[in-house]
Amino acid sequence: MKIHLLRDHVTPEQVAEMLEELKTLIKLAVDIKRGIIAGGGEWHADCEKILLEDGSQQEDIWGADWLPMENEVRFEAMINIRPRQNNRTMTIQDPDLRARIEKIVRSFFE
Repeated sequence: MKIHLLRDHVTPEQVAEMLEELKTLIKLAVDIKRGIIAGGGEWHADCEKILLEDGSQQEDIWGADWLPMENEVRFEAMINIRPRQNNRTMTIQDPDLRARIEKIVRSFFE
């Protein structure tokens, strides 16, 4: 399981490594405050752990998926269930938050 901590645009080699686990999508944890991403592996929580170890705050980290073949960002992850932040489902409900996350993800992957 290869998880990359991304601070710059992703390389083709990194994408290939992050796709090894699930083949068609890359699990991501996105720090919306720091503008960085951890991606790869089987679980969003594994990516979240990498960001936490790097100094991110849990309330700033949200789960998403990148589907490179569809050029699509999805916003569903167990780590997104946050009643204290008004997100009671796995899917990120706030359209402004979704837009911020999508902008960060696309800046790394496009």
